[in-house]
Amino acid sequence: MSESDAPNPPPILEEWDNAILSFGEIQAEINYKQAQDSLKGLVQNLKLSHREKAGLETEIDHLSTLIEKLDQTVIQIAAFGMVGRGKSSVLNALLGQEAFVVGPLHGVTRTIDSAQWQVTPETLTHYPVNIQRVALPGTGNSQIQLIDTPGIDEVDGETREQLARQVAKQADLILFIVAGDLTQVEFTALSQLRDVGKPILLVFNKIDQYPEADRQAIYQTIRDRRVRELLSPDEIVMVAASPLVKQATRDRDGKIRLQTQRGQPQIEELKLKILEILHREGKSLVALNTMLYADEVNDRVVARKLAIREAAANQLIWQTVSLKALAIALNPVTAIDLFTGAIIDVIAILSLSKLYGISMTQSAAVQLLRKIALSMGGISASELLATLGLSGLKGLLGLSIPATGGVSLVPYLSVAIAQGSVAGVSSYAIGNITKTYLANGASWGPDGPKAIVSRILDSLDETSILNRIKQELSAKLGPKRRAAN
Repeated sequence: MSESDAPNPPPILEEWDNAILSFGEIQAEINYKQAQDSLKGLVQNLKLSHREKAGLETEIDHLSTLIEKLDQTVIQIAAFGMVGRGKSSVLNALLGQEAFVVGPLHGVTRTIDSAQWQVTPETLTHYPVNIQRVALPGTGNSQIQLIDTPGIDEVDGETREQLARQVAKQADLILFIVAGDLTQVEFTALSQLRDVGKPILLVFNKIDQYPEADRQAIYQTIRDRRVRELLSPDEIVMVAASPLVKQATRDRDGKIRLQTQRGQPQIEELKLKILEILHREGKSLVALNTMLYADEVNDRVVARKLAIREAAANQLIWQTVSLKALAIALNPVTAIDLFTGAIIDVIAILSLSKLYGISMTQSAAVQLLRKIALSMGGISASELLATLGLSGLKGLLGLSIPATGGVSLVPYLSVAIAQGSVAGVSSYAIGNITKTYLANGASWGPDGPKAIVSRILDSLDETSILNRIKQELSAKLGPKRRAAN
């Protein structure tokens, strides 16, 4: 039965196909809009200070570029391969013009080049398929960029390979160009690109240079042995981007000579594959790949921001520890000891919240301090007992200093240092717990406060903290000690 005699599909099937297509376009549009909103919200919520922006200019620029990419629906197709495999020729054939530099020597493609691929209505020869200009669902001005990268075996390959990996992370589709059976270098590079998690088309170029039998043998070897675990057969395409054609000419003497000339590119199958991918899932590719790369860039920005804030927070915590320890050590009145210590801790919490860019009222800081103190359990109880007990002893020794002619000053200072050290350890724990809470965005996270408190307390080296506090207190109280002697 001929194709003309084949029964037409029932109308209901066409309706279902149209409904499914419409649903897919709507879903793609929703996903794309969500990606745009998410990326813009991510950039707006960075809230970096001038100090935090220093050294992050490249990452911040990348995020801004990604927003523009989504706004303009820019699809990036990057070509990779060894020198001499015809990467630039493949891209030029797709473009229909000589936009990329082509040459036989290493290093011809010195930097990453890109050009806009203006896709116009056309009918691909050898294929009974009409291909219209690519317009992703919901947009009519989408841009397609072809990107040529340096050869993976270039001189100074490590630098350029890093550059290629960077492009691969941003690209929406990767063309890996070979010109025969894969070498070990090519297989390794292809495996690395596969790990990036982007769609890949393996382009077997220069097929015009092989007899038909050899061409098919190489293709089957690549398909069945080399990349079987990496790519499906549908992801392998054979092309001749710049084929060499022998043409007979007659010279003046009447002799026939064969001359080698460039023929028409045999690129239709690759172009068809690309257009099918972009038409079917181009918008989803752009949204997904952009968000994956944005997430990676954002991780670097946040890590840098948190590192800077943590360093400043650690300095602030230690200043609070020293201040509280000294204040408690010098204050002889028990009630004032407790009140002063609480005020210092509340001020520290407010200062840390400002450092992390989280708005917090004084009452909220007091509530947070109360919750932390309850979660700390043993340390808070020890501080309370030490404050009450040592304050009483310190008060008695302080009152007896005049009567003993200054003899009781030495034990007074020892008690004061011990009391201040206990208060300092408590303040150190409170500061670090608050820092963790604020670094999580004023949230305890899935573990809850007690789990976080427990982890932090387990990491504290109380002996070294006590020793450091004692040394600092002794240095600050030293003049009084020497005066007493």
